[in-house]
Amino acid sequence: MLSAGEVRGWGQWIYQLWQREAVSGSLRALLALACVMAGCWWAGRMSAALPLLLGVIASALAETDDSWRGRLRVQGITLVCFAVMALAVQASLGHPWMLGGLLAVAAVGLSLLGALGERYRTMAFATLVLAIYASLSSKPHAVEAIAFLLLGAAWYGAISVLWAALLPTPPVRQQLAAVYDSLGEYLRLKSGLLEPVRGADLEGRRVALALQSGRVVDALSRCKEALFSRSGSGTPAPWLREALQAYLVAQDVHERTSSSHEHYEVLSQQFFHSDVLYRCQRLLALLGRDCRGLARHIRRQPPWKRHGTTAHAIEDLHEALRHVEETPGPRTEAWARGLAALRGLAANLSALDRALSSALQPPEQSTDTTLLDRDPRSLSEAWQRLRAQWNWRAPLLRHALRLAVALTAGYAVMLSTGDSHGFWILLTIVFVCQPQYGATLTRLAQRISGTVLGLVVGWALLRLFPDLLLQAGFTVAAGVVFFATRHTRYTLATAAITSLVLLSFNQAGDGFGLILPRLLDTLAGSVIAGLAVWLILPSWQSHQLHRLAGQAARAQAQYLREIMAQYQSGKRDHLAYRLARRNAHLADGALSRALAAMRLEPARARTLAPQGMRFLVLSHTLLNYLSALGAHRNQRLDLSEEAAPSRAAHLLVGTLESMANALETLPPVVPDDLAVPQDLMPALMTPTAAAPGADTLRLVQAQLALSLRLLPELHAQAVALVEPPQEDTDGTGAELRLSRFR
Repeated sequence: MLSAGEVRGWGQWIYQLWQREAVSGSLRALLALACVMAGCWWAGRMSAALPLLLGVIASALAETDDSWRGRLRVQGITLVCFAVMALAVQASLGHPWMLGGLLAVAAVGLSLLGALGERYRTMAFATLVLAIYASLSSKPHAVEAIAFLLLGAAWYGAISVLWAALLPTPPVRQQLAAVYDSLGEYLRLKSGLLEPVRGADLEGRRVALALQSGRVVDALSRCKEALFSRSGSGTPAPWLREALQAYLVAQDVHERTSSSHEHYEVLSQQFFHSDVLYRCQRLLALLGRDCRGLARHIRRQPPWKRHGTTAHAIEDLHEALRHVEETPGPRTEAWARGLAALRGLAANLSALDRALSSALQPPEQSTDTTLLDRDPRSLSEAWQRLRAQWNWRAPLLRHALRLAVALTAGYAVMLSTGDSHGFWILLTIVFVCQPQYGATLTRLAQRISGTVLGLVVGWALLRLFPDLLLQAGFTVAAGVVFFATRHTRYTLATAAITSLVLLSFNQAGDGFGLILPRLLDTLAGSVIAGLAVWLILPSWQSHQLHRLAGQAARAQAQYLREIMAQYQSGKRDHLAYRLARRNAHLADGALSRALAAMRLEPARARTLAPQGMRFLVLSHTLLNYLSALGAHRNQRLDLSEEAAPSRAAHLLVGTLESMANALETLPPVVPDDLAVPQDLMPALMTPTAAAPGADTLRLVQAQLALSLRLLPELHAQAVALVEPPQEDTDGTGAELRLSRFR
């Protein structure tokens, strides 16, 4: 007999599994695939199993994280696209080169639909996959096979819509939990910067922190889309308002965690003999632990009990700070700066703790929970987005043309060899060919190894279990494994889908005869995809580093403009401010992702990697200084246009926007020289008189001074990013130069 505690433990474990999207997707797959196989066995039509299964898979690939109404709309559009593409494939089956042209045109057109948003990108990819499925399964009874494909897609779509209607909360909970997990890791990495030891690799830690910040931004973006798709036009449900509150708190936590109040080397030198920095480091680590605990609570819904350790750590930090203030010693200007930074850091950490405590509380009625819809809201806007991709430097157009050429080459290989299963070459190309070189190589290796593993497992199952009914059960199990692992473990997912194909083919034919063709076709498709991403309009990250750097500078300028407006009007977390903050972090994350992808590119394409990484560290540091300004905007300041903070903010905004123009324009527009007035830095460093708001004004001046000091080095790295290469590698012939910012 199990004890009550063990029963509760098993219940929590089962509930946690039920809440995970991978398990939820697996259960949907189990229901869809099991019904298909059972229906085929009952009707004695096992020849229909393969097109039905392929239809289910194609529909699942088009599935989006949406409300049931959104899924119903998307599934309807998807089925229409599936039907049009399947009928077009059927009409061209007797004309080989017409089919090849159709696939090439579809590759370009459907790939460009990704410019409209993630929902359209997913739908377009699934439509292209279904076109190849239709070609693969349309012999000898084309009309019947296509009907079964569409029936399988409609069946899974109905299950998906019904599932979303009955269980609307688990996907949102998973996205929120992922946000707080990533924030916990971000806090842990940030605590490493405050370790006051000599010889620490602070540069490496800053790089790791910048890359993790990009992951936090990605998690926040996915969570925002999950929330927005379920918001609707009416009053949100109570659970959705609570989720919105937790999301807004996560944004605030990210801003506060990103904040930097001084160079950490300066703090380490000034307070090397005090334990105050160790206490800051410990508190950051504890807050990271609280974030991970909150993520576990969101997933499983057990009572969230915060340990008193964090509260005691906050008290100890303030006690240590008072001890530093009262300790006799020289009161130099550097010491005063460091002490002010410590005060701001302690206040920010206390506010961060209070924000985490409010994550699960119902939001106030006055809280602005509006979210921005980034999908096109009209045909005109959609057309403008598509038109923006029609230039040779757009990575999306390059990928679309590259995919079309690769599919044409694969189709030519299929026709020249007379391979009756040659559409697997095309299928491999579609799955392997990614917009980025490194991602393609990774996917290529995973596809080949997964195919080999799947063929071995499929051969073993066919040999050991010749009973067709038992093989049908293994087919369903393989489909479930595919759905459970396709986003996280692609090698295993490929092995599962390979075994599924062998087992399902064996229901109406000879599965053993497919082993060698499947292996050879996978190798051929992988080689073609690898050569295409290397030779055909390669989208090396160095080609777009200057543009991404310019976008980061422009977004930070807008973020600073919104921050200073809040100091004048008072703190309000309205949509305009949250949008400016999010865009700044999105641009920072895009730059970090590009540099991470550059690590997997050939050496000749990584010549700008050191300059790009240094620019990322400096840009991220500047964003940290601006985040500290945003984190402390609780008190209004009456600043005139002639005041030093106003002048410094205008200079920063103008310099960043000029830098963005120079980095984004081809050929560049040479900006005017922007000299820093000689009296500005001394005015920012002048101590403020004791008065209401003096501490806030002192902090604003210090953060603006830190930001201005960063500009010369940031500009030097911007110049290094656009130095003309030794040879024109991308065919633009443009010489990129920047004038010096003084």
